[in-house]
Amino acid sequence: MGFEKLNYYEFFAGVGMARAGLGGDWQCLFANDSDKLKCKSYSKNWAGDHFDPRDVAEVRGGDLAGLADLAWASFPCQDLSQAGAKAGLGEAGGVAATRSGAVWPFLQIIRGLAEDGRHPVLLALENVVGLLSANGGSDFRSLCEALGDMGYRFGAVVADAAHFVPQSRPRVFIIAVRREVPIPAGLQADMPQGPWHSQTLLRARAGLSPAVASNWIWWAPGAPPASKKFELEGIIDLTDRVAWNSNEATDRLIGMMSQSHLNRLEAAKTAGRPMIGSLYLRMRPTGENGNTQRAEIAFGSTLGCLRTPKGGASRPRIIVVEGERVRTRLLTVDEAAQLMGLDEDFILPETYNECFRLIGDGVVPAVVRFLADRLLEPLAHHAKAFVSGAMDRKASA
Repeated sequence: MGFEKLNYYEFFAGVGMARAGLGGDWQCLFANDSDKLKCKSYSKNWAGDHFDPRDVAEVRGGDLAGLADLAWASFPCQDLSQAGAKAGLGEAGGVAATRSGAVWPFLQIIRGLAEDGRHPVLLALENVVGLLSANGGSDFRSLCEALGDMGYRFGAVVADAAHFVPQSRPRVFIIAVRREVPIPAGLQADMPQGPWHSQTLLRARAGLSPAVASNWIWWAPGAPPASKKFELEGIIDLTDRVAWNSNEATDRLIGMMSQSHLNRLEAAKTAGRPMIGSLYLRMRPTGENGNTQRAEIAFGSTLGCLRTPKGGASRPRIIVVEGERVRTRLLTVDEAAQLMGLDEDFILPETYNECFRLIGDGVVPAVVRFLADRLLEPLAHHAKAFVSGAMDRKASA
């Protein structure tokens, strides 16, 4: 006997990559994002009239239809990431002072639903790993405290998309469940488990007060997919159909490398096969008086994390080494979509920067599917059975 569909709300929906990961067993009752580009792109990929383009601070619990099993929130990461302003979450009260602080109005909506007795059984909050250490860990502590105050137990896992797609993209997923719902055996552990509970997460967890930590759950998603070597040659176009940098531009980038990265380059030349790597432009200290821009390279079976392009230096670049031949260029949109694991029919904007703005902000659907399969769906179905059983017992009493 099959299960009925599960319902969810999706906040900070972007172009709907979390929705792509949850799949057809879930029904979206409400989706929200105030970014005009994301609103436009979302509507091109997903049918329905459930999208709300207002700022999350303008949304109230009464605006959300039906009863949801899950509320998903991939809240903004700009003030938490290594490439961002590192301003953190801001204060929980009042209007969010930072972009990442939009999580507080989201939680206020959940609090309003709780007052009406219809808050979701599950919450899933996704962001960069920097959330765990922002402002000395105080942002994470405040977030956990708020979840506990709202009647949820919670835990977190750090999942790297490199288990699923050829892109290194570690993200933290905080998964919360209403306190009255029992957790099935096998979904939680007595202690941290690799690879889901990193040292950064352990330090963040150790910073919680005893009262807040009493609500902590060590989620146990089980083993990640079997390790596999991704074939970047099947994704990266090595032909001359794409726009490669001129020899002069490539030589200029090589001239910006430190000796250690020049050594990596020389080692790649002797590999006997095409070597495809990520190329980054980063500011590095040169001494007491300043910084200099360096070109840095990394080779492996995955490429580096795709980011939202805020300037020329942050645009995703690759380097390809075939013997003595070295070529460099920007990553194409099609390549980036494959690195995210998006389906071929997924619609992205036509312009380069707009595409990478959506991709850089997105969550990898395969990671969402894994967490849904291992944690979210078992929890939600168990909660439904628990509530149904409680109602039957009450009726027969």
